[in-house]
Amino acid sequence: MAATSPSPLLLAFLLCLLVTPHLSPCAAAPPLGVDLLGEARAPGFAAWLRDVRRRIHRCPELAFQEHRTSELVRAELDAIGVPYAWPVAQTGVVATITGGGGGPVFALRADMDALPVQELVDWEHKSQESGKMHACGHDAHTTMLLGAAKLLHSRKADLKGIVKLVFQPAEEGYAGAYHVLREGVLDDISAILGLHVDPSLPVGVVASRPGVFFAASGRFLVKVTGKGGHAASPHRAVDPIVAASSAIISLQQLLSREINPLEAAVVSVTFMKGGDAYNVIAESASFGGTCRSLTTEIIETHVTVHRCTATVDFMEEERRPYPATVNDEGMYHHAKGVAEAMLGEDNVRTGAPLMAAEDFAFYEQKFPGAFVLIGVGNKTMETVHPLHSPYFVIDEDVLPVGAAFHSAVAMEYLNKHNREELNK
Repeated sequence: MAATSPSPLLLAFLLCLLVTPHLSPCAAAPPLGVDLLGEARAPGFAAWLRDVRRRIHRCPELAFQEHRTSELVRAELDAIGVPYAWPVAQTGVVATITGGGGGPVFALRADMDALPVQELVDWEHKSQESGKMHACGHDAHTTMLLGAAKLLHSRKADLKGIVKLVFQPAEEGYAGAYHVLREGVLDDISAILGLHVDPSLPVGVVASRPGVFFAASGRFLVKVTGKGGHAASPHRAVDPIVAASSAIISLQQLLSREINPLEAAVVSVTFMKGGDAYNVIAESASFGGTCRSLTTEIIETHVTVHRCTATVDFMEEERRPYPATVNDEGMYHHAKGVAEAMLGEDNVRTGAPLMAAEDFAFYEQKFPGAFVLIGVGNKTMETVHPLHSPYFVIDEDVLPVGAAFHSAVAMEYLNKHNREELNK
């Protein structure tokens, strides 16, 4: 039998086995998230992200007042070439990136509003608005979602469905998510992802958990009415400030004596207002704050002892209570798997339940969702300042990470659905 020479395909296969993996063109392609992260970290892309975030940071706007922020978002979407719906819930923007063929609709969400906080960080891009600051990182959230828009649009041909990008107003106390949902622009989505910065985690680390992640929360306002008079004759007046003070102290006893010790609960009185003069006992006093569990009876009882009357307003129309943020089991594991492939298993943590509240919960009441914390800290920071602090800062290296993670979660979700459809 005559000898035959090896086929070219066999030689190519043997070559793949012999050469080192890092040099081999036959090595497995990196995970999608790693590829996206590399693109987002490219110098030009990262510089654009920093510029966008700083422009937003300099001009913070409160709930339902995000006019300039919304204008910036729309201008950047126009430059990228992504169509959008506007206005949504007054100042919101919902962009749509449509891939080839059919497939589900996946949503990514970022909030845009700032806080009524005076920034005390002295840096070049400090807030130019007195008494307003992006102290909760929503400037970074908006920037990361714009970064995702750019990444996803550049890979539009690879999308196995549709991605909607929700630039939402009024997360801070005004339930912007609830109002976005009422407008029907998200009625067709299958699932949703939200990110929130966390200064206690370093850049490149994310954390989440299945099930309940953030608490339900409501707000309350109490008005105590007494009888005004001269400060020199308190016996002729009925002092509402004393009554209100007693009620505030007694509220804390709810936690130890009225709430199941196995259940988490928080009542925080955050302000109190009384009279305006040094020598006048006020006619009324008011106080308010946030609560996770509260009944009106304890307030009414204590002010009655002090011969006052009280009204308790839970502000359910003006400040709609937030439900608990409950991560869908399947969406949590999907986001976790994407994060592990992109950042490494050691950089994906299981977060503890938190008593903070998030209006992302409204989306999760309607659709499977995952809410994920993303680290913005680094070792060079002398002090880690918490969210809502006037000294709050972030490491801007998070911006490419968030943009890539948004994109990877959305694309992998659509890819997974496409594979399932093909296997039917």
